[in-house]
Amino acid sequence: MTKTFKILAALLTYPTAEIQEAVDDFLPLLKEEALLTAPFIKRLKPLIAEYRERDLLDLQERYVLLFDRTRTLSLHLFEHVHGESRDRGQAMVDLKAMYEASGLNIDSTELPDFLPLFLEYLSTLPCDEALELLQEPAHVIAAIGERLAKRDSSYASVLSGLGQLAGPADPKIIEALRAEPDDDPEDLAALDEAWEAEQVTFGPGSPDEGCPKASDMLGKMLEEAPSEPALNGGQHNG
Repeated sequence: MTKTFKILAALLTYPTAEIQEAVDDFLPLLKEEALLTAPFIKRLKPLIAEYRERDLLDLQERYVLLFDRTRTLSLHLFEHVHGESRDRGQAMVDLKAMYEASGLNIDSTELPDFLPLFLEYLSTLPCDEALELLQEPAHVIAAIGERLAKRDSSYASVLSGLGQLAGPADPKIIEALRAEPDDDPEDLAALDEAWEAEQVTFGPGSPDEGCPKASDMLGKMLEEAPSEPALNGGQHNG
């Protein structure tokens, strides 16, 4: 089991008292496993410090403002993938089946494309296979990281760490992302309109450019997934 993926998943999950109590162990474990390089581990220190020093309610309020009320920062991978709603729905079903085939059972209220859950799944795989699968949503990870960095958010360090593991995204797509308008989580009317609008894309706009469709992304993931179950049971608690 790869501890790095589990730690990064925890840091991207809604803050809880349990996570707050565990953060002191995160940096030593990351250094011990050494999957992330030292500079990327160092970048996580401000976020770890905030978990130690800030009130839990403040951490939770910030998390909701960033990831729940800002559509362009959504941690649901398929939210950023251009494709038809029916395709996304089927991709969700297939992704959940892929998790369950490896013994990772998820709560019925959790969406399979939630990035922390995906990282939990990767943590159960052999490291080389996990890194291959992480390459599939690399552009989405880079996009969210770019937007967090624009906000000077300490969460950007987690996405940059994932970016190191996933490998570089297409620089043309990243350049296009920098020009994309960002959501204002304080503008509730605009947010409502955005959520009702067409699914956001992080590429130049053409269906043939930018991120692949959810079905294409999932197809590659399924092809590369191990045929043998990697986990004998286990329950993810949301």
